[in-house]
Amino acid sequence: MQWITHLDGGPRRVNHAGACVGDRIYSFGGYCTGDDYRLNECIDVHALNTNTLRWSLVPQMRDENGLPLKYPEVPFQRYGHTAVSYGDKIFMWGGRNDDQLCNILYCFDPQTISWSRPDVKGAVPGARDGHSACVIGDCMYIFGGFVEEINEFSCDVHCLDFRTMEWRYIQTFGAPPSFRDFHSAASIYDRMYIFGGRGDKHSPYHSQEEMYCPEIVFLDMKTKMWHRPSTTGKVPVGRRSHSMFIYNGLIHIFGGYNGILEQHFNDFYTFDPKSNCWNLIKPFGQPPTARRRQVCIVKDKRMFLFGGTSPHPHDSLLIDNNDTHLLDFEPTLRTLAILAVINHRLDTTWLPKKLKEEIRLMTQPNSLTRPLNHAG
Repeated sequence: MQWITHLDGGPRRVNHAGACVGDRIYSFGGYCTGDDYRLNECIDVHALNTNTLRWSLVPQMRDENGLPLKYPEVPFQRYGHTAVSYGDKIFMWGGRNDDQLCNILYCFDPQTISWSRPDVKGAVPGARDGHSACVIGDCMYIFGGFVEEINEFSCDVHCLDFRTMEWRYIQTFGAPPSFRDFHSAASIYDRMYIFGGRGDKHSPYHSQEEMYCPEIVFLDMKTKMWHRPSTTGKVPVGRRSHSMFIYNGLIHIFGGYNGILEQHFNDFYTFDPKSNCWNLIKPFGQPPTARRRQVCIVKDKRMFLFGGTSPHPHDSLLIDNNDTHLLDFEPTLRTLAILAVINHRLDTTWLPKKLKEEIRLMTQPNSLTRPLNHAG
């Protein structure tokens, strides 16, 4: 396992959402410090070609007069939302801008580069942000988040059946995870695992007295029973706004932030759902800087990490990142040889054109955004 690529110049986004269809990873919305998020302009969408590592801005939908469509025909720019892929489409739900939240389901079609609003029925969850979403079978499961209408954290589970487009509230059994937002969820073995997030000493209410649960909990989708496995190994510190993903039967955790410790993380953990064992992993290569609110997407044998916010090295400010990092779970001899050429700055004059092009793509920054000036 090795970090093999770090490229700047991608979309500068924090608290965005992402999903993968085919060989493209799509990034939806998020915020960038200094921008105005009170308007109902269409959400921006960026696409990463996982073969060339190039980012591009997806064109907005327009009306017959050539003007960009606006909410509610298309989703407004937002943060704290979720996006999942199902089949060849991506479904986005929840989130907010600085004025309002949204509980309309939107569907993005990568083939036609268009948005639609599927007709849904049933018990639609209340608008929220900081929730989680994952797909199990033909259903999307929503857990937790902060529901501003009632000013409370949630620990409810809601389900959207993609076959019928019907929302259902899921009656669960056993003690659910504590009320929380900005946790993470992942599905494996017909279970929805929940880790981390921000709670409150006076949950479900928000009193600014934060709590960070270090337990991992799962919901068995067959019995709808919550379980708290007895774990061994090196347990991660409780955190929020981290990333959680599955590869090769293991749950992976990266980064995040603990407000009590006032600490950002760039540590990397795995959890084995069969042995219930945690492990602290240190992949080879240069890891990303400590951060929160990034997106991590697994494609084949690689994980793509982009965006998020990191502490400034010289003061108390935060830096909105525009970088893309690539973690190779099983680097080939070819990849290791390319890294040797790059790291030792070897002469590439006599290398085949295809190999030189691959080296260029792994080292040349994107050009969507410019570097920030940290000199003052």
